[in-house]
Amino acid sequence: MINLRYKQAKSISESDIAAFDSLLKTADGYLREKNGLGNDFLGWRDLGIRTDSEEYLRIKAAASRIRANSDILLVVGIGGSYLGARAVIEYLMTPYHNQLNDGNPEIYFLGNSFSGSELNTVLKLCEGKRVSVNVISKSGTTTESAVAFRILREYMESRYGKKEAAERIIATTDANRGALLSLAKQEGYECFVIPDDVGGRFSVLTAVGLLPAAVAGVDTDALLNGAVDMRNSIFEEGISHPAYKYATLRNVMLAKGKTNELLVSYDPDFRFMGEWFKQLFGESEGKDKKGLFPASVTYSSDLHSLGQFVQDGSPILFETIVRASRPESDSPAIPYDEQNGDGLNFLCGMTMDDINEKAMMGTLLAHRDGGTESFIIDFGGKDAYSLGELIYFFFASCAISGYMLEVNPFDQPGVEAYKKNMFALLGKPGYDSGKEELLAKIAEIEA
Repeated sequence: MINLRYKQAKSISESDIAAFDSLLKTADGYLREKNGLGNDFLGWRDLGIRTDSEEYLRIKAAASRIRANSDILLVVGIGGSYLGARAVIEYLMTPYHNQLNDGNPEIYFLGNSFSGSELNTVLKLCEGKRVSVNVISKSGTTTESAVAFRILREYMESRYGKKEAAERIIATTDANRGALLSLAKQEGYECFVIPDDVGGRFSVLTAVGLLPAAVAGVDTDALLNGAVDMRNSIFEEGISHPAYKYATLRNVMLAKGKTNELLVSYDPDFRFMGEWFKQLFGESEGKDKKGLFPASVTYSSDLHSLGQFVQDGSPILFETIVRASRPESDSPAIPYDEQNGDGLNFLCGMTMDDINEKAMMGTLLAHRDGGTESFIIDFGGKDAYSLGELIYFFFASCAISGYMLEVNPFDQPGVEAYKKNMFALLGKPGYDSGKEELLAKIAEIEA
């Protein structure tokens, strides 16, 4: 169950919310009837992966095989092809999962930059350990991932030979077309499907996210069940659901001139959920010169870098605080110190979670007094079921919020601009017509 708290936001009135009723009802209709912009990318809505589907059973079997024969899984992908999986793994298994020696394979994410030093470092970590690779790309030609996989494929074949390398490489890609699918068929890689009607940023509950998560030891059954139950509650409750209310509040704040949203967590393990959130909402809403700029922070650490701006800087942002309602039961308590040199005996017996909660409320009140409003999303706890609920909550909120902005929430036309320039500068066939003009502009910049 997810609860949205917004009554503490002094600048929000019920009439502000009611002003968006018409847009909200239209958006709800688009989602229910699948007749809005981008309706051919609504495959996430009904969760094509089910816990009894053939594809899901193959995912679990592959994960079991990797867990048995590998010490390391290298996940190759960029954007939605890795952010969701990494977010789920780091939140549920902690960012230190690779160092815990808890019986689960280490998971490293590559192909999300052009950093040769990062790739070299990870390959050093692979020395003396058994390795498998999961390459994730709908087309197989996404440059960052394709470059990394070409190098890793050579590494795997030189280390294991072509036959065993093929058994240790899994491709998650399009079902019917693309360079990666062709290569996988040629080499005999096991394949999993990125559905045609699911965009990358909505793909974490497909093989894209489920296979790496299952290898890491995540209870993917519970993750999917949480998402299914959230989906059902949203369609039963309709526009009164917290997911819809959150979408409305985001649009209310934008109408009031708040152009930036800070997703706030007080749990460092949640950091990559923030990274996933930024792509989900940024790519979905940032079109036609519209949309909120999504950012994420981890308090209280980021209060020591950005807190001054949030409290007293340009009045351009609001905060959405995400917190687990059920804190961890083993949070350390503050011991008594007879000398009390640090002056902390007044905290004696309180847990770190107790202090974190007080820090959150104190910060919320201070920021509100400074003019920065906050909403609170309470979700269950640090478990796979609750995280599945939260992921689907954000899916639905994002779609509704985008429709209320009257943009297509499911395309990303602006992403292609940098690629065209990069390909021209690299000399990719078919992109060389604008190269001289780009070089002239670069010369002006560097002059």
